[in-house]
Amino acid sequence: MTDSFKVIKLRELSLGQLKKISRDLALGLSVQEMARIQSYFKNLGRDPTDVELQAIGQAWSEHCGYKSSKIYLKKYIFGLNSEKIYSQGDAGVVLLDDEYAVALKMESHNHPSAIEPYGGASTGVGGILRDILSMGAQPVAVTDVLYFGIRKYKNYPSPEFIKSGVISGIRDYGNRVGIPTVSGGIYYSDMFSPNVLVNVGCVGILKKDKIAKQSIDKKGIKLIIAGGKTGRDGIHGVNMASANLDSGSANLSTVQLGNPIIKEPLIHAVLEANESGLIYSLKDLGGGGLSSVVGEMLYAGGMGGVVYLDKVPLKENDMLPWEIWISESQERMLLGVEEKNVPQVLEIMNDWDVTSAVIGESVEGSKLTLYYKGEVVMDLDLDFVTSPPLYQRANRITYKEYKFDIPKERENYDGILLKMLSDPNIASKEYAVRQYDHTVRGNTVIPPFTGIIGKEGPSDASVIKINWENYTAISIAHGSNPFYSQIDPYMGARNAVDEAYRNLVSANSIPIAFSDCLNSGNPERPERMGEFISMIKGLSDEARELGVPFVSGNVSLYNETGLKSIPSIPTILAVGKLKDYRKAITPDFKGVGNPIYLIGKPEIEFGGSLYFRIQRKNGGRVPYSNPKVLYDRSERVLKAMDLGLVLSSHDVSEGGLALAIAEMTIGSDIGAEIDLTGLTFGRPDFFMFSESQSMFIVEIQKGKENEFEREMGGSSIKLGYTGGQILNIKLNGRTLINLYNDQIRSKWKEGYT
Repeated sequence: MTDSFKVIKLRELSLGQLKKISRDLALGLSVQEMARIQSYFKNLGRDPTDVELQAIGQAWSEHCGYKSSKIYLKKYIFGLNSEKIYSQGDAGVVLLDDEYAVALKMESHNHPSAIEPYGGASTGVGGILRDILSMGAQPVAVTDVLYFGIRKYKNYPSPEFIKSGVISGIRDYGNRVGIPTVSGGIYYSDMFSPNVLVNVGCVGILKKDKIAKQSIDKKGIKLIIAGGKTGRDGIHGVNMASANLDSGSANLSTVQLGNPIIKEPLIHAVLEANESGLIYSLKDLGGGGLSSVVGEMLYAGGMGGVVYLDKVPLKENDMLPWEIWISESQERMLLGVEEKNVPQVLEIMNDWDVTSAVIGESVEGSKLTLYYKGEVVMDLDLDFVTSPPLYQRANRITYKEYKFDIPKERENYDGILLKMLSDPNIASKEYAVRQYDHTVRGNTVIPPFTGIIGKEGPSDASVIKINWENYTAISIAHGSNPFYSQIDPYMGARNAVDEAYRNLVSANSIPIAFSDCLNSGNPERPERMGEFISMIKGLSDEARELGVPFVSGNVSLYNETGLKSIPSIPTILAVGKLKDYRKAITPDFKGVGNPIYLIGKPEIEFGGSLYFRIQRKNGGRVPYSNPKVLYDRSERVLKAMDLGLVLSSHDVSEGGLALAIAEMTIGSDIGAEIDLTGLTFGRPDFFMFSESQSMFIVEIQKGKENEFEREMGGSSIKLGYTGGQILNIKLNGRTLINLYNDQIRSKWKEGYT
């Protein structure tokens, strides 16, 4: 043993002693995994150092190694529609045109945000920005989908404290780094008490010939660390995220400390070096810190490496080698640079006032050797370190009994619609979104709210122009419904894809790529693993038919406490392409006297629906998504939009068509006269509030009905006309809903503050 590192006498320990070593060093590894490590070192004829054990603990964590999910991801998601993927690494890339490409990624920061909401959420934004930067892309938009609890549990932070901290963390990081936060969602339910979910996304733009590679495949490439200095913050963060929240692994020291003031110049410096052709390979330091990124970069190219830990710039000079190696301090990137380009890269970093240092290089072979003040503190084969055991966990799918508790039929549904509008899952999220700068950089064409200034309503998708040279743009949207997933994880996943897809189509954009964040509970429980596999199958079955690839993603497991587990919930980030952003379409009505059509047909599908939830009823099975139907309807809607027939468009989601029409009145201050006579032969409330999938509400140019109906090929239903200051819905002369625009807007804007 030296002063800087320890040799752990591992070879002769019993299973009980191995378990104690894992616990004492916070490795988070099972007894079986420790025994595998013990066997490895027996074959080497020596005992490991603490640095080596900590390195393996990081690489073999669930967070880094995807031990429980990789088998199923390979089977159902990897390679799906892969011919449309241009590049993959820390993020995925698809082509926009002959010159430009778009990078996208979703990530979770669930566990950190449950422990320290502000820091957890802010560093989640910081991490997702680095993923996009790692591809050589300029981040142009940040997104977030948040799942908050309502009930307060003893010994856990209050939901209000978590909500306030998370929103503030996202706000402060995104605003200070100067990237617009443009899209997302907020859900409230007791299923997220105390297991908060913070899913963040980022989208970037780059020229296709400037994509950064993320592997090193030749010797002599220098390793440069750039950005923030390395400290003790975030140590064992991936281990904490790979266990239940109440496992004892969670504490404040495992949560990273973000600094957007460093991130902003770091982005500029890295992009400048990449644009100049000076970077050979590029990755960000996220979970596991140097321990993960160095090994991944070298192993991907079939190389070994040498790293000198005493050359890493530190916040605290007394850090031990293992702390330096696994620290998850933020705002750090690893650059592989040819020796001839090192001086120029260091000069660029210095010009941007970014700390940087050469800490090692690639070498022939498969070993990674670490030195600290002249001593070897780690000497391991990368094939062993970067190959964690993969588990085909026991799984059990529980088939639920679907009850259908029919709510009473009413003479008038004004009260129901107003209650829907003020429901926390529907009402305006302006209390959060107005804190975010969604116009910084000047590229936001469609923001989160659209319509008359001061009266704006919700957008389906945000639109960002990609440059100042032409009118090409991208659209950004999300899909998720935890209330569906709670009942049926398979169909809940399919519906999440359906929603994300139709949100893009509603803005007159062609969907081109998905990213996902897969949230679930403890995979060691068969029923949780069964839900997780069902969720992945649902994503695969839906996306395959739509022809859209999952280019990137993230898995967050162990979102569970001794109290309960979250359901298996996917959050979908979707990106679409617009050839001309001037033709982007928003949900707010555009004129008076224009026809209103429904694309699709409501069925009696109310499982997880808002209509049944607000009446505390069980709605049976969740809505069924048919991707072939979705694709056909979407193509017809896009064709009608291209012909200039569609003035406004809104997807039908929670609350059904009645709520969708009400939302279209908010930003326009234009009402609607709807007559359901002859359209429904059952209960009118089932027609108005059904959440059947793949449906749109569109406003059509006056006098263009025949042309529009021809394009729809029988999939459209004429509902009525725009006009007035009232939303009026009738059936056989009976008034079902009669609400002033101001009433609708007021209820929606009450929100959940």
